[in-house]
Amino acid sequence: MNLEAFVLGCGGMMPLPYRHLTSVLVRREGDLFLFDGGEGTQVSLRRLNLKWKKINAIFVSHTHADHVTGLPGILMLSSQVDRDEPLYIYGPPKIAEYIESSRKVLDMYINYPIIVKEITAPCICHEGDGFCIRAFPLEHTKTCVGYTLEELPRPGEFHPEKARELKVPCGPLWAKLQAGCEVEAEDGSIVKPEQVLGPQRKGRKISYVTDTLYLDSIAKEVANSDLLFCEGMFTKEFEDQAKEKKHMTSSQAAQIAKDANVKKMALIHYSPRYNDYDLKPLLTEAQSIFPETILSKDRMTFEIPNED
Repeated sequence: MNLEAFVLGCGGMMPLPYRHLTSVLVRREGDLFLFDGGEGTQVSLRRLNLKWKKINAIFVSHTHADHVTGLPGILMLSSQVDRDEPLYIYGPPKIAEYIESSRKVLDMYINYPIIVKEITAPCICHEGDGFCIRAFPLEHTKTCVGYTLEELPRPGEFHPEKARELKVPCGPLWAKLQAGCEVEAEDGSIVKPEQVLGPQRKGRKISYVTDTLYLDSIAKEVANSDLLFCEGMFTKEFEDQAKEKKHMTSSQAAQIAKDANVKKMALIHYSPRYNDYDLKPLLTEAQSIFPETILSKDRMTFEIPNED
């Protein structure tokens, strides 16, 4: 099953000619999940030729303008196609007010259900076949949350030779064993899945953290992520300014990635004070703590493979 992430925008505060505002799209097979929707989100969706009309749910970190100004266009655009499925929108308090006031003021024509759910505590906010999306608190100048998309563990590798030894004929019974069900063998004995399957395999995990002070608790939430998108807005030089505005430096983001034992971290939500060349110190400082750090760029694509 494919699991991919697309950076639709990596900038913070204000869009730049070469950098849209923060937004990440995750595609898991036929499901599309949008994390934040800053200005320019639609442009990147178009340029990446992503099926935006298939977006199942939107997850908003907080209601500062640089994270939500792209949402009204997404809502209106979705009314231009045949859509029966509801669109779920999750976020902290005020997100429902923002969506409703945008619909009213812009007199939006919406021909599909929009279900808005406000998050007031750490929780599993969205679930699907074999995965869940969890929200957890961050600390910013207004209520802000981070998110993880985590797959459930997958069954272990099926060993057909063991099934044959136990007199289970090839066919539907093998499928039942792989699905975790006991079956009856040709000799009448009961064969359990663990007799023909290897150890459970870890599901994949993507985490999204932006606009927050450094918190020890973040590492616990994003632990063992295959990919962590994490704000690295400033270099160490501006650590006091970052603290005052309740943001993080790239070094602090790297410390979280290291403590959380993630596989890869993609820095995101850069201050507009840095052009693309100026981002190199952010990367250098982060890599001195967590070498598996990269700089995310608009329309960058990540594929997260299954572990064997």
